[in-house]
Amino acid sequence: MYGLVNRAIQQMVASHHGEDVWQRIKARADLQDLDFFSTYQAYPDDVTHRLVAAATQELGLSGDQIMQAFGEYWITYTASEGYEQLLESTGETLPEFLDQLDNLHARAAIAFPELQPPSFRCQHSADASMQLEYRSKRRGLAPMVTGLLHGLGKRFQTPLEVDQIASRDQGDATDLFHVRLSPASDPEASQPDPGVRHE
Repeated sequence: MYGLVNRAIQQMVASHHGEDVWQRIKARADLQDLDFFSTYQAYPDDVTHRLVAAATQELGLSGDQIMQAFGEYWITYTASEGYEQLLESTGETLPEFLDQLDNLHARAAIAFPELQPPSFRCQHSADASMQLEYRSKRRGLAPMVTGLLHGLGKRFQTPLEVDQIASRDQGDATDLFHVRLSPASDPEASQPDPGVRHE
C-alpha cells in the first residue's frame, strides 16, 4: 500500500492517543527504525498489516474495530491532505459518490501509478437503501469499507446504517453491504469513533 495509508494510520493514532503510543505501536510492528512514511512510495502490504496488528495489542481492540475506525478517519484525512477537490468532484450526494467510486480511484491512479484499487458496484432501491458490492485483491479490508461508509455519511450529512450481508472471509463470493439512509435520524448516532479511544 502507498505511504499515504500508513501516514493516515500514524496520524489517527498520534492525534487521539499521543506520540508515545504511536512509537510503541511502531516498535511492536518492528518498524522503529522507520522515521517516516513517504506519501507516494509503495510499501509492502505487510507493513500496514503489522501496524494494525500492533495497534490491536497496544489499544486492546480487535482488528475489525481498528479498520472500521480507520475507514471513517480516512475520509477526513484525505480531504485534509489535499484531495478535497477530488472528493468534491466525485459526487454531490452520497448515492452519487458511491456510484463514482471506481472513477475516483481511476483518477487517483494518475498520482499513484502502482495503485491496486478495489472495485465497487452500487445498486439502488426505491426505499432509499442500496446494496454495495466490494471487490478487492486484498483480504480482510471489509471492516474498513463499513467505516468509509459511515465517514461518507457524515461528510454528506446523511445518517445511515450499514450491514455486511455477504463476506468473502465467511466463504461468500464477494463482500456485500446493505446501506440504509435515514435522513430523519440523528447524524451523530450509532457512528463508530474514529479515534478508537480505549479507556
